[in-house]
Amino acid sequence: MTEMIQCVSPVDGQIYAQRPALTHEAALSAVARAKAAQKDWAARPLADRIAVVMAGIDALAAMNDTIVEELAWQMGRPTRYGGEIGGVRERAGHMAAIAEAALAPDVIEDSTAFRRVLAREPIGVGLVIAPWNYPYLTAINTIVPALIAGNAVVLKHARQTLLAGERLAEALHAGGVPEDVFQNVVLDHATTAALISGRSFGFVNFTGSVAGGAEIERAAAGTFTAVSLELGGKDPGYVRADADLDAAVDGLMDGALFNAGQCCCGIERIYVHESLFDAFVEKAVSFAKALTLGNPFDADTTLGPMAHVRFAQVVRAQTAEAIAAGATPLIDAALFPADDGGAYLAPQILINVDHTMRVMVEESFGPVVGIMKVRDDAEAIRLMNDSDYGLTCSLWTADAEAASAIGAQLETGTVYMNRCDYLDPALCWTGCKDTGRGASLSGLGYLSVTRAKSYHLKKATT
Repeated sequence: MTEMIQCVSPVDGQIYAQRPALTHEAALSAVARAKAAQKDWAARPLADRIAVVMAGIDALAAMNDTIVEELAWQMGRPTRYGGEIGGVRERAGHMAAIAEAALAPDVIEDSTAFRRVLAREPIGVGLVIAPWNYPYLTAINTIVPALIAGNAVVLKHARQTLLAGERLAEALHAGGVPEDVFQNVVLDHATTAALISGRSFGFVNFTGSVAGGAEIERAAAGTFTAVSLELGGKDPGYVRADADLDAAVDGLMDGALFNAGQCCCGIERIYVHESLFDAFVEKAVSFAKALTLGNPFDADTTLGPMAHVRFAQVVRAQTAEAIAAGATPLIDAALFPADDGGAYLAPQILINVDHTMRVMVEESFGPVVGIMKVRDDAEAIRLMNDSDYGLTCSLWTADAEAASAIGAQLETGTVYMNRCDYLDPALCWTGCKDTGRGASLSGLGYLSVTRAKSYHLKKATT
């Protein structure tokens, strides 16, 4: 029997969208069409591919009002924030602007005797498995450079954001990307694994859980398929004694609670120098209490429901365990009457926490943050590194040299100073440890969707 992939809306608990999963045979047919179409797509001039992809981004922007409403229904983000199109344009525009330089061959020698060139060429067909929390931004990170580089792309979107994949396909096709070159497919886990283990793709890009990444690696084992994984984080913030306190509170608390805490590089734990600790906590509590939890379509709502009840229950369980172990909660859930014990979850700040508690070491991905007092940089560094994850860290200080020195000692993919929860498309987006491996954005992002090819041409002599 065909499995129905369903999106249950966190707004009202009802099925918002459902689609039948492709059979294995239908999925193989989709891949075959992508492979057949990819060669002609790669043969088109680079400028042509860039223009077509960017026309697709323009078409996506034209749908934004509809997309914002759909996102609220699918994953609960308040409509007041206007969706993701600004970031999509920024990232796509940058990757388009650097494409010619990033993909240009490196001519080592061009003499009367030899022509030696290191070139980049498309890998072929890539599978992008996109997450629900930022369903357009995360997908664009790989889709845009992959298409520009001459690959065909098969997109499998998360069940929670089924319509995002359809909108991306609609927009890119409207821009002129051939339908077989970019395909949105609905797959169950078994078919996805079978396609990967069957060498259907030249590369796989996945953003999601550690468990999901492990399943993909198992499926790809022995196939030598390139796999790029971003598997979450437990990103720390550190407030040094010389930090701008108000800026640190506003930046870190927004990083912790925006999108109901469901951000890949959201702040999940904060370490504050002992001289600022009490003042920071007081201001952080005021920040959280000023939020309005409610229906994402209401103009006053600044905190919507989590994307699914099961995600909220993870956060509730971590919080309850921490409190039972001695943590102090600072937010009274009664201040947020919309908290219904389901997907709608009040924000929470915990103090008197330590790293024996799950809430400080396991990914929460929700509107809860623990705050710890530290004596100095050395203690902060030790605690920030005491994690299985390594995506980003956020340092708040007036001393850029100190931030660089601390950052050099941190096991992380990105070091921020006086900001957080942002992707700079000119810099590489990457992680270490259980956050995964691979790279997207920047010139390095093109390396993930191309392969090296060397030309060593000895010229004929007379």
